[in-house]
Amino acid sequence: MWRTINAHSCRIISFEILMVSIVIAAPLAAGPRYTQQAIGGEERAKQISWDACLHQKKEWYASDEAIRIADNVLAYQRDNGGWPKDIDMARALTPRAKERLARNPAHPSATIDNGATFTQMRYLAKVFTSTGNERFAGSLRRGLDYLFAAQYANGGWPQFYPLIPGYYTRITFNDDAMIGVMNLLQDIVDRKADFAFVDEARRAKARQAVERGIECILKCQVRVKGTLTVWCAQHDEHDFSPSPARTYELASLSGAESVGIVKFLMRFDNPSPAVVTSVQSAIRWFDRSRLSGLRVVQVPDPTAPEGTDKVVVKDPNAPSLWARFYEIETNRPFFSGRDGIPRYDLSEITSERRNNYGWLGDWPAQVLRRDYPRWQKRWAPTDNVLISK
Repeated sequence: MWRTINAHSCRIISFEILMVSIVIAAPLAAGPRYTQQAIGGEERAKQISWDACLHQKKEWYASDEAIRIADNVLAYQRDNGGWPKDIDMARALTPRAKERLARNPAHPSATIDNGATFTQMRYLAKVFTSTGNERFAGSLRRGLDYLFAAQYANGGWPQFYPLIPGYYTRITFNDDAMIGVMNLLQDIVDRKADFAFVDEARRAKARQAVERGIECILKCQVRVKGTLTVWCAQHDEHDFSPSPARTYELASLSGAESVGIVKFLMRFDNPSPAVVTSVQSAIRWFDRSRLSGLRVVQVPDPTAPEGTDKVVVKDPNAPSLWARFYEIETNRPFFSGRDGIPRYDLSEITSERRNNYGWLGDWPAQVLRRDYPRWQKRWAPTDNVLISK
């Protein structure tokens, strides 16, 4: 039974249904999340926020404000070349804050999680291209050396490097971490405008790193009963098997992270037969794993901490949705609270997890509707994959 709300009258009703209760998610990679403050003593920069720094007009990157933020980025860089996560690097740093950062450059917090490191590198490339200031190019080169050092010999990247015990050592697709790195490296290989200054030795290393990364991606793709499907958000760094992360992130097939992987594989001309098979297998899985006729609305709930709750409604006109987690053997969507127990009804997990995690979204919709048809027409025109309308 589902506890739902009629989309027209908002009257609570119950009805028999074979699917599971679901909740719509925010976009998977909507931008950095600032769950902690930057080093104490800062005053927020008024002109721009960090999550907008990659989306300015070209001339802005030569401005005093852009240079000030780039200097912040340099201040936060660890001595191994990487950056920490969840910090708004557009905040103005006081002299005291800069001194504190300078005293602790070896803190083991460098990561590719939540957009860290590869976002800073993209920003520095834009500022260097506009200013020619060598200190920004030097910082980016150190970042590249960090990414090369962090990559496993098998082609994967861990969430943190130097390695931290726990799930942080897993090959990490979660929140597009590894794919964010690989897209950056491929932009360098392709000599995209912002990266024209990168030296040929590092460009060659980037090419090799991408090639190993693709091999890793193909090895990680989950096969169920002989059929290729998609990927888990994390994979074991030794045997490539699907692996759990946080207690509510169980080993599963991901309807979210798998999208970024497929889009990355589709960016290459003349894909190998293995890549074509990988992409088309994932597309088939996306198509058969869609959830139809359901929508999520937010309703008042005075008992909830924020005064609202997410509730499933039946709506035959709703666009397709996909679950974040599917059971590997059954392909059944599931949810999990901090107790780590999989459940098949959203109402059975706590309000905190129900309302503060992306359990479902439309992540594959654009790939199915636009990206894949264009790719298939060019690279696999005779091998048709039917996509439901």
